[in-house]
Amino acid sequence: MIGIYDYTVILTYLSLASGVTGIIFTTTGIGHPEVGIFFLMVSGILDAFDGRVARTKKGRTKLEKDFGIQIDSLADMICFGVLPATIGLAQLRISGIFTELVRRRDYDGNYAMLVLLLMIAVIYVLAALIRLAYFNATTEIREEEAKQTGTAYFTGLPVTAAALVFPLEMLIHFYVRWDLTIIYFILMLIMAVAFLLNVKVRKPGKKALSAIIAIGTIEFILSVIVFHMY
Repeated sequence: MIGIYDYTVILTYLSLASGVTGIIFTTTGIGHPEVGIFFLMVSGILDAFDGRVARTKKGRTKLEKDFGIQIDSLADMICFGVLPATIGLAQLRISGIFTELVRRRDYDGNYAMLVLLLMIAVIYVLAALIRLAYFNATTEIREEEAKQTGTAYFTGLPVTAAALVFPLEMLIHFYVRWDLTIIYFILMLIMAVAFLLNVKVRKPGKKALSAIIAIGTIEFILSVIVFHMY
Protein backbone atom coordinates (compact mmCIF):
# COMPACT_ATOMS: atom_id res chain seq x y z
CA MET A 1 0.00 0.00 0.00
CA ILE A 2 1.12 3.56 -0.61
CA GLY A 3 1.59 5.94 2.29
CA ILE A 4 3.38 5.91 5.65
CA TYR A 5 1.94 3.90 8.55
CA ASP A 6 4.54 3.98 11.32
CA TYR A 7 4.26 5.67 14.70
CA THR A 8 5.44 9.05 13.34
CA VAL A 9 2.05 9.73 11.75
CA ILE A 10 -0.31 7.88 14.06
CA LEU A 11 -1.25 11.00 16.04
CA THR A 12 -2.00 12.87 12.82
CA TYR A 13 -4.28 10.06 11.67
CA LEU A 14 -6.04 10.03 15.04
CA SER A 15 -6.42 13.81 14.89
CA LEU A 16 -8.06 13.49 11.48
CA ALA A 17 -10.37 10.74 12.76
CA SER A 18 -11.42 13.01 15.61
CA GLY A 19 -12.06 15.92 13.25
CA VAL A 20 -14.16 13.84 10.86
CA THR A 21 -16.16 12.46 13.79
CA GLY A 22 -16.86 16.00 14.95
CA ILE A 23 -18.03 16.98 11.46
CA ILE A 24 -20.37 13.98 11.33
CA PHE A 25 -21.91 14.90 14.66
CA THR A 26 -22.36 18.58 13.86
CA THR A 27 -23.81 18.12 10.36
CA THR A 28 -26.17 15.19 10.82
CA GLY A 29 -28.18 16.40 13.78
CA ILE A 30 -26.87 13.60 16.00
CA GLY A 31 -25.26 16.04 18.38
CA HIS A 32 -24.90 19.71 19.24
CA PRO A 33 -22.11 22.28 18.76
CA GLU A 34 -20.63 21.25 22.10
CA VAL A 35 -19.97 17.77 20.69
CA GLY A 36 -18.09 19.28 17.77
CA ILE A 37 -16.06 21.46 20.13
CA PHE A 38 -15.11 18.36 22.11
CA PHE A 39 -13.67 16.66 19.04
CA LEU A 40 -12.02 19.93 17.94
CA MET A 41 -10.08 20.01 21.19
CA VAL A 42 -9.16 16.33 20.92
CA SER A 43 -7.69 17.07 17.49
CA GLY A 44 -5.87 20.07 18.93
CA ILE A 45 -4.28 18.02 21.71
CA LEU A 46 -3.17 15.30 19.28
CA ASP A 47 -1.81 17.91 16.86
CA ALA A 48 0.24 19.51 19.65
CA PHE A 49 2.32 16.35 19.97
CA ASP A 50 2.41 14.81 16.49
CA GLY A 51 5.43 16.82 15.38
CA ARG A 52 7.40 15.96 18.50
CA VAL A 53 6.63 12.27 18.08
CA ALA A 54 7.68 12.35 14.41
CA ARG A 55 11.01 13.99 15.24
CA THR A 56 11.92 11.21 17.67
CA LYS A 57 12.57 8.87 14.75
CA LYS A 58 16.17 9.08 13.65
CA GLY A 59 17.15 8.79 10.03
CA ARG A 60 13.81 9.71 8.53
CA THR A 61 13.91 9.72 4.75
CA LYS A 62 12.97 12.80 2.69
CA LEU A 63 9.82 10.97 1.62
CA GLU A 64 8.82 10.39 5.24
CA LYS A 65 9.46 14.04 6.14
CA ASP A 66 7.60 15.39 3.11
CA PHE A 67 4.72 12.99 3.67
CA GLY A 68 4.51 14.06 7.30
CA ILE A 69 4.31 17.75 6.30
CA GLN A 70 1.64 17.14 3.69
CA ILE A 71 -0.51 14.81 5.78
CA ASP A 72 -0.34 17.19 8.75
CA SER A 73 -1.61 20.10 6.66
CA LEU A 74 -4.37 18.00 5.09
CA ALA A 75 -5.50 16.86 8.53
CA ASP A 76 -5.36 20.45 9.81
CA MET A 77 -7.61 21.52 6.94
CA ILE A 78 -10.28 19.07 8.07
CA CYS A 79 -9.88 19.51 11.83
CA PHE A 80 -9.26 23.26 12.12
CA GLY A 81 -10.71 24.49 8.83
CA VAL A 82 -13.87 22.53 8.06
CA LEU A 83 -14.86 21.39 11.57
CA PRO A 84 -15.06 24.91 13.11
CA ALA A 85 -17.29 25.95 10.19
CA THR A 86 -19.66 23.02 10.76
CA ILE A 87 -19.74 23.85 14.48
CA GLY A 88 -20.91 27.33 13.51
CA LEU A 89 -23.61 25.85 11.28
CA ALA A 90 -24.72 23.61 14.15
CA GLN A 91 -25.03 26.73 16.31
CA LEU A 92 -27.20 28.30 13.63
CA ARG A 93 -29.45 25.27 13.70
CA ILE A 94 -29.74 25.39 17.50
CA SER A 95 -30.35 29.16 17.49
CA GLY A 96 -33.43 28.71 15.31
CA ILE A 97 -32.43 30.93 12.38
CA PHE A 98 -32.86 28.07 9.91
CA THR A 99 -36.22 27.18 11.45
CA GLU A 100 -37.49 30.73 11.11
CA LEU A 101 -36.55 30.76 7.43
CA VAL A 102 -38.52 27.59 6.80
CA ARG A 103 -41.59 28.78 8.70
CA ARG A 104 -41.80 32.30 7.28
CA ARG A 105 -42.49 33.07 3.64
CA ASP A 106 -42.14 36.83 3.93
CA TYR A 107 -38.71 38.41 3.85
CA ASP A 108 -37.96 39.77 7.29
CA GLY A 109 -34.19 40.29 7.20
CA ASN A 110 -33.21 36.86 8.55
CA TYR A 111 -32.39 35.62 5.07
CA ALA A 112 -29.80 38.34 4.52
CA MET A 113 -28.23 37.59 7.89
CA LEU A 114 -28.13 33.88 7.12
CA VAL A 115 -26.43 34.45 3.77
CA LEU A 116 -23.86 36.69 5.44
CA LEU A 117 -23.07 34.09 8.10
CA LEU A 118 -22.77 31.33 5.52
CA MET A 119 -20.39 33.50 3.50
CA ILE A 120 -18.25 33.99 6.60
CA ALA A 121 -18.09 30.22 7.08
CA VAL A 122 -16.96 29.78 3.46
CA ILE A 123 -14.39 32.58 3.80
CA TYR A 124 -13.02 30.97 6.96
CA VAL A 125 -12.52 27.59 5.27
CA LEU A 126 -10.99 29.23 2.18
CA ALA A 127 -8.58 31.27 4.31
CA ALA A 128 -7.48 28.11 6.15
CA LEU A 129 -6.92 26.37 2.81
CA ILE A 130 -4.86 29.24 1.40
CA ARG A 131 -2.75 29.48 4.55
CA LEU A 132 -1.99 25.75 4.67
CA ALA A 133 -1.17 25.63 0.95
CA TYR A 134 1.16 28.62 1.36
CA PHE A 135 2.73 26.99 4.40
CA ASN A 136 3.50 23.84 2.40
CA ALA A 137 4.79 25.76 -0.60
CA THR A 138 7.24 27.79 1.51
CA THR A 139 8.53 25.00 3.74
CA GLU A 140 12.04 24.96 2.28
CA ILE A 141 12.26 28.77 2.27
CA ARG A 142 11.29 28.96 5.94
CA GLU A 143 13.70 26.20 6.89
CA GLU A 144 16.54 28.05 5.17
CA GLU A 145 15.63 31.32 6.92
CA ALA A 146 15.53 29.52 10.27
CA LYS A 147 19.04 28.14 9.66
CA GLN A 148 20.38 31.58 8.79
CA THR A 149 18.71 33.51 11.61
CA GLY A 150 18.54 30.77 14.21
CA THR A 151 14.89 31.64 14.88
CA ALA A 152 11.77 30.01 13.46
CA TYR A 153 8.69 32.09 12.68
CA PHE A 154 5.06 31.64 11.74
CA THR A 155 3.57 33.99 9.18
CA GLY A 156 0.12 34.92 10.38
CA LEU A 157 -1.98 32.94 12.84
CA PRO A 158 -1.67 29.12 12.70
CA VAL A 159 -4.96 27.39 11.92
CA THR A 160 -4.48 25.21 14.98
CA ALA A 161 -5.35 28.28 17.09
CA ALA A 162 -8.95 27.29 16.36
CA ALA A 163 -8.59 24.56 18.98
CA LEU A 164 -8.12 27.26 21.67
CA VAL A 165 -10.28 30.15 20.46
CA PHE A 166 -13.56 28.44 19.61
CA PRO A 167 -13.75 26.23 22.73
CA LEU A 168 -13.32 29.35 24.86
CA GLU A 169 -16.26 31.00 23.07
CA MET A 170 -18.34 27.87 23.55
CA LEU A 171 -17.55 27.71 27.26
CA ILE A 172 -18.62 31.34 27.68
CA HIS A 173 -21.74 30.56 25.64
CA PHE A 174 -22.66 27.72 28.00
CA TYR A 175 -21.95 29.40 31.32
CA VAL A 176 -23.54 32.79 30.63
CA ARG A 177 -26.50 31.26 28.77
CA TRP A 178 -26.39 33.95 26.09
CA ASP A 179 -26.83 33.23 22.41
CA LEU A 180 -23.34 33.96 21.09
CA THR A 181 -23.91 32.53 17.61
CA ILE A 182 -23.16 35.85 15.93
CA ILE A 183 -20.03 36.26 18.07
CA TYR A 184 -18.83 32.84 16.91
CA PHE A 185 -19.09 33.90 13.27
CA ILE A 186 -17.38 37.22 13.98
CA LEU A 187 -14.52 35.23 15.52
CA MET A 188 -14.38 33.09 12.39
CA LEU A 189 -14.06 36.20 10.24
CA ILE A 190 -11.35 37.68 12.47
CA MET A 191 -9.40 34.43 12.43
CA ALA A 192 -9.75 34.11 8.66
CA VAL A 193 -8.06 37.50 8.29
CA ALA A 194 -5.42 36.57 10.89
CA PHE A 195 -4.59 33.36 8.97
CA LEU A 196 -3.55 35.43 5.96
CA LEU A 197 -1.76 38.32 7.63
CA ASN A 198 1.76 38.81 6.34
CA VAL A 199 3.09 39.24 9.86
CA LYS A 200 5.85 37.10 11.31
CA VAL A 201 5.19 35.60 14.72
CA ARG A 202 8.00 33.86 16.53
CA LYS A 203 7.31 30.18 17.15
CA PRO A 204 6.64 29.50 20.84
CA GLY A 205 9.47 28.02 22.86
CA LYS A 206 9.13 25.13 25.28
CA LYS A 207 7.70 27.29 28.08
CA ALA A 208 5.21 29.07 25.84
CA LEU A 209 4.20 25.79 24.21
CA SER A 210 3.71 24.20 27.61
CA ALA A 211 1.50 27.12 28.63
CA ILE A 212 -0.57 26.76 25.45
CA ILE A 213 -0.99 23.03 26.08
CA ALA A 214 -1.97 23.76 29.70
CA ILE A 215 -4.63 26.25 28.57
CA GLY A 216 -5.94 23.74 26.05
CA THR A 217 -6.06 21.03 28.70
CA ILE A 218 -8.02 23.26 31.09
CA GLU A 219 -10.48 24.11 28.32
CA PHE A 220 -10.79 20.41 27.51
CA ILE A 221 -11.55 19.50 31.13
CA LEU A 222 -14.12 22.28 31.45
CA SER A 223 -15.71 21.20 28.18
CA VAL A 224 -15.95 17.60 29.37
CA ILE A 225 -17.75 18.89 32.47
CA VAL A 226 -20.06 20.97 30.27
CA PHE A 227 -20.69 17.97 28.01
CA HIS A 228 -21.56 15.84 31.03
CA MET A 229 -23.91 18.50 32.39
CA TYR A 230 -25.54 18.98 29.00
